[in-house]
Amino acid sequence: MKNLMKNRIVIGLICIILSLVICFGLTPMFNNALKSKVSLVRVNTEIHKGEQITEKMLTTVEVGGYNLPGNVVYRMEDVVGRYANADLYRGDYILESKLSDTPMLKNAYLGRLNGENLAISVSIKTFAAGLSGKLEAGDIVTLIASDVGENRETLLLPELKYVEIIATTASSGADNDVQADAENGEEPELASTITVLAAPEQARLLAELEQTGKLHAALVFRGDRAQARKFLEEQQKVLEELYGEAEAETEEETGKETEAEIETIAGKEAGTGEGTGEVPIVDDKEANAGGQ
Repeated sequence: MKNLMKNRIVIGLICIILSLVICFGLTPMFNNALKSKVSLVRVNTEIHKGEQITEKMLTTVEVGGYNLPGNVVYRMEDVVGRYANADLYRGDYILESKLSDTPMLKNAYLGRLNGENLAISVSIKTFAAGLSGKLEAGDIVTLIASDVGENRETLLLPELKYVEIIATTASSGADNDVQADAENGEEPELASTITVLAAPEQARLLAELEQTGKLHAALVFRGDRAQARKFLEEQQKVLEELYGEAEAETEEETGKETEAEIETIAGKEAGTGEGTGEVPIVDDKEANAGGQ
């Protein structure tokens, strides 16, 4: 009983000490952190992606220093003269990840071309054909051809099952890469063409369909880049199956033609002796008859 009482007294003393530490130590520190103020840079007006940032676009404000992002920019001189690599809106804090030291290239998506794939644009001839204006760069779509040829056929071609859109462009030539700011009363322009990343075989087919039919885009996937790559890899396998066999057959036919030509040449050389350095053998009787 005495030991139990002693244990209770010890536990009680520990609890009292901990409560005193929290009340007079940690709580004041936490309150001071909440009350502490820091100066940081805030956006004063809308800044578009790729635009160079000037001092007029920014303002310095004091805010609570608690729970701020680790890469927030505090000094004006760390921002002025640099370029925005994302759209910034009035009231936004500026994060280091949204700044670039070099200007963005116009149509930067074309820098992805590596000599294997091509960028090709096709017309969106109706509002419905372009998914009612909802297509965006990065979408994986299936391109369906309609009104093809004299019979006005509708074709779902395996070569165009999974195609990546890299830009949607309005009739003015401006890419529709951001949504219009509804607060400012801006109306988005509808895309009149889409630019896709295509293998040479796909590009040839799209060029033909542009002249002989109409194209409709059906959205397959929008989202994570790694998942989108799986669709493109599947399309690449289809292209290899379709055109790999054709190339093998062409090479086989070419090989047969080459062999036939070699045999023909060899036969001529055997009969005439031309090109071999040998003198053709002539029978003695034929030689005497020729002499007479």
